[in-house]
Amino acid sequence: MASRFTPALRAAAAARVAARRQVVPAMRRGFASEAPKSGSSNGLLIGGLAAAAVAGGAYYFLATDATPKERLMEVETAGKEAGAVAEAALHMKRKPEDYQKVYNRIAEKLEADDYDDGSHGPVLIRLAWHSSGTYNKEDGSGGSNYATMRFKPESEHGANNGLKIARELLEPIKQEFPWISYGDLWTLAGVCAVQEAQGPKVPWRPGRIDGYDHNCTPDGRLPDGAKAQDHLREIFYRMGFNDQEIVALCGAHAMGRCHTDRSGFDGPWTFSPTTFTNDYYRLLFDEKWSWRKWNGPAQFTDSKTKSLMMLPADMSLTKDKEFKKHAKAYAADADLFFKDFANVFNKLIELGVPTAQFQSDAYTLKTLDEQS
Repeated sequence: MASRFTPALRAAAAARVAARRQVVPAMRRGFASEAPKSGSSNGLLIGGLAAAAVAGGAYYFLATDATPKERLMEVETAGKEAGAVAEAALHMKRKPEDYQKVYNRIAEKLEADDYDDGSHGPVLIRLAWHSSGTYNKEDGSGGSNYATMRFKPESEHGANNGLKIARELLEPIKQEFPWISYGDLWTLAGVCAVQEAQGPKVPWRPGRIDGYDHNCTPDGRLPDGAKAQDHLREIFYRMGFNDQEIVALCGAHAMGRCHTDRSGFDGPWTFSPTTFTNDYYRLLFDEKWSWRKWNGPAQFTDSKTKSLMMLPADMSLTKDKEFKKHAKAYAADADLFFKDFANVFNKLIELGVPTAQFQSDAYTLKTLDEQS
């Protein structure tokens, strides 16, 4: 089913947001001093949210520019969102230790002798990144809330080539823990991959719900490595990031490599593509880079070993005055980079998720080494 950001769909989303704004503050006021003392109070609160959800869904259902199937799915989505908000407000959902078990299962799957450089970590970071980076702050569409990369056409967008590997890797974990949403699973996998690669601790919290194919976003919302600073700003400003945050997020290129059968580009950015470091920035400035002579798309190679690569988008961090300032700072101070990356990656993977759906404050999960 093609993406359909119709006036009715936007109106339905607005109706649900309005309903949450009316009901959730009342629920919070009810918890100002103590939790409700009877189950009937909980039922009334949940019932209020359900009624609001039905109202929002009915508004959509009566619209004329969507198919009956889309209308039904929108009503179901409204119900899911209302349920998530109610469970969050009533503290009914899973505990941190439940998510630690999921984290551990993901961590156990990271090492892979037969995949790339021996780790699935980079592709899981990319899955979390690409499932979140479709967000548009202007209309609230996209982001990690609906896990829409499960569906065509989004799963077949060029920027998502190869991510089927990551989705299929996580599917057995989803079957083992069916209560976790795909959006929560994918973003938790990205956090796990960063932390297990000796990266920073990234705050994470659950609360995403799974949507439907009509929630898919149009192609072209993710960065194109062949383009430079103007393109990066267009893409990242749309999500709500500033220049410093753009540069910090680019540091994820410390992990992994490009593949000719996916992006068309080829090679790793660093000499340690399975370890999270600030080497990406250091190499940008310490190495001499030249255009690679080959039959593929335009990319750079290091002049010394010719084993590394940088994309035109990467090199823009050394040319743009504002970008360069931050990239230089991260090259000189790994701790600063780790701190800023943890903050901005947390922001990225929460894009598109209504705050009322989150079930707790963000917490950090322990690595396998910390648990042993």
